[in-house]
Amino acid sequence: MRIPLSWLREYVDLPATETGRDVQEKLVSAGLEVETVEQLGADLKGPLVVGQVLTIEELEGFKKPIRFCTVDVGQANGTGEPQEIVCGARNFAVGDKVVVVLPGATLPGGFSIAARKTYGKTSHGMICSTDELGMGDDGTHGIIVLPPETEVGRDAIELLELVDEVLDIAVTANRGDCLSIRGVAREAAIAYGLPLRDPALIDVPAPNAYGYPVQLSDPFGCDRFTARTITGLRPEARSPIWLQRRLQKVGMRPISLAVDVTNYVMMELGQPLHAYDRSLVQGTIGVRRAEEGEKLVTLDGVERKLHAEDLVITDERGPIGLAGVMGGANTEIADHEVTEDGVNGTTDVVIEAAHFDAVSVARTARRHKLLSEASRRFERGVDPQAAAAAAQRTVDLLVLLAGGTAEAGVTEIIAPSAPRTITLPAGHPDKVAGVDYGRETVVRRLQEVGCDVYGQDELIVTAPSWRPDLTEPNDLAEEVIRLEGYENLPSTLPKPPSGRGLTHRQRLHRRVGRALAGAGYVEAPNYPFVSEQVFDQLGLDADDPARRVVKLVNPLSDEEPALRTTLLPGLLNALRRNDGRGSHDLTLFETGLVFLPRAERGTAVHLPVDRRPTDEEIAALDAALPEQPRHVAVVLAGAREQAGWWGKGRPADWADAVEAARTVAGETGAELIVRKGQYGPWHPGRCAELVVVADGTERVVGHAGELHPRVLKALGLPERTCAMELDLDALETAGDGVPQAPAISTFPVATQDVALVVDRPVPAAEVEAALREGAGELLESIRLFDVYENAEQLGEGRKSLAYALRFRAADRTLTVDEASAARDAAVTLAGERTGAVLRG
Repeated sequence: MRIPLSWLREYVDLPATETGRDVQEKLVSAGLEVETVEQLGADLKGPLVVGQVLTIEELEGFKKPIRFCTVDVGQANGTGEPQEIVCGARNFAVGDKVVVVLPGATLPGGFSIAARKTYGKTSHGMICSTDELGMGDDGTHGIIVLPPETEVGRDAIELLELVDEVLDIAVTANRGDCLSIRGVAREAAIAYGLPLRDPALIDVPAPNAYGYPVQLSDPFGCDRFTARTITGLRPEARSPIWLQRRLQKVGMRPISLAVDVTNYVMMELGQPLHAYDRSLVQGTIGVRRAEEGEKLVTLDGVERKLHAEDLVITDERGPIGLAGVMGGANTEIADHEVTEDGVNGTTDVVIEAAHFDAVSVARTARRHKLLSEASRRFERGVDPQAAAAAAQRTVDLLVLLAGGTAEAGVTEIIAPSAPRTITLPAGHPDKVAGVDYGRETVVRRLQEVGCDVYGQDELIVTAPSWRPDLTEPNDLAEEVIRLEGYENLPSTLPKPPSGRGLTHRQRLHRRVGRALAGAGYVEAPNYPFVSEQVFDQLGLDADDPARRVVKLVNPLSDEEPALRTTLLPGLLNALRRNDGRGSHDLTLFETGLVFLPRAERGTAVHLPVDRRPTDEEIAALDAALPEQPRHVAVVLAGAREQAGWWGKGRPADWADAVEAARTVAGETGAELIVRKGQYGPWHPGRCAELVVVADGTERVVGHAGELHPRVLKALGLPERTCAMELDLDALETAGDGVPQAPAISTFPVATQDVALVVDRPVPAAEVEAALREGAGELLESIRLFDVYENAEQLGEGRKSLAYALRFRAADRTLTVDEASAARDAAVTLAGERTGAVLRG
């Protein structure tokens, strides 16, 4: 919200010496986020005056139209003679009053003005547009044409209010009252301890039976509706300069008098309004929910198909506006048009000042992707009791500026409602802040924000109508604390109990991260949000449990409304992004939570803030949340080992992804079983299924390998990209939690190599498992060191797997016979289970 300091001073008598920076400091101390203070006209220097165009000569022979003008600037040029100026604009004529900058002046941006020869003439100054003066958009994109009654030679800097300071405030979602000059003026008055001249405190006529007929069919969606009628407006009436300038300073574009006045009052009081052309409204104005499939063309010219939850304004024909969002084109105020019969345009208007349900307006605005200044205010909370004053203020301005007549009829429909009262222990703010404010300070501060306060030890507080965010005792405590000054709160460091340190789970996660970083991986944390379309891109089956997601009610992005069930989408996006930026050799990892919906949905309880929640309350909260196991994942692409003088290097492949899984398992102390698998995004012939044994039962905890070409194409990934993902919590359960250091024996090792021939489809992991079991306790390690295929030597469809078996006893040196016997037992069991035979 942009707040001109000159406008703010109308309602609060700020000290004359106070600058925008001073006011910013005060408002920030009171809890408002003032992002910037814009200095309008800081580098502007006159003479800048009002002139009247006397003559216009069209210059020929140039690529664009050029005009040589003489302009009367009075005595501003020191001679009283007409000023000769060259100008390329076309939107002014002889007799028009314009803004002229004379030689010696400086325009915003440090642009100095001097007499100069151009297009064969000497131009003594410039006729100005709004852009050149830094005024903002006025809709003309041309020269400023002033009202005919403007005095020639008058100082245009003062006339156009070009020198000012504008505070830009980032208004939070709970402070809709500060989306108005009135709301910020109230905060400034409190901060300075000065009285507020409330612009909403004006005389308002009582409602009567003669007002424009209005019918509310949905009192929940609209609990207050005020309608006023004005007739006899001059269609040619224009918004005065002061009104246009104030709209420009707050960031709005002047359009027409009726629209400008409603926008002005909205910015002044925070109450959105709408003006209907009375001649285009047919019958009673109504407020109801839309019928599914109804259509409305809004003021932006777009035809919108309405939803049954949309709140609409109607007449006898149907919808004429989206309540609280935007009006309809079928009742739009018409601009004045000069015809042979005179000046045509809107002469009679109906003013609407209503209060709509915040949630309904917010949903309608997002559903139609139609965010407006009105919806921005309604969804944050508008003062319902300001509607009548805003309507009256609009009527007064239109009558003053356009010569209309306010009809005596006043329509005001109000749905009954009780005031919001909150019971607050007088010492509650003290408890929250850790500061002894005392009852008098608490009462005084609450009264300053507009609350009615009664009681002694237990205060009965009635929140003001303009603060819908005050609903609980903690809200009131926050008001007291912020007005007393956050900077005055004592700084105390919490005292944690000694001797606790990290939990076992936290230590494990850190070890895993360090192990992967030591293996050359770079950590890449990602947002936990995904789109459901990514599961199609990953090639997951329609009934895959990973497709069951937890959806957010208010996602940061409508394109990613769900919480992730796998870490791969975020990591693969990071890999694609970095590959697109020229980093082609990538090894990334992430450890993080995934979110799995429970079979039964529960409702989370609200935990107390004035004490530690009980174990039962925490357990009830956990039971309502989705399951959140921690996963670890890696992705690889490009070279795993760089080429150089030392060798050719090596590209990353599926074996690296499997090795990353083994690295993680080693940190948990779990024994990882690797065998052939097939799942989702992985290539069916290059996918390893990762298994652990927990409580005597095998459990699949993840997969590793090369991604399927279809997945690479769908996600735009480099060729032969590999990935691995593990359930880290399941690994922790299967492991003993202590990484095993290598054992060092004083006895020598006995090595036996065996080459086994098996059918090509037989996985090496099955052969290895059989060898490991058959060899017994003497086997220290087993390693596959060669895979050989040759149809002539081994036979069609056969392959040779060569293993190095290391045998060692803990208490003696093994004999050759013992090592050979263990090897033979291993080969025998492998032959029985897999059909393996010794090669040769």
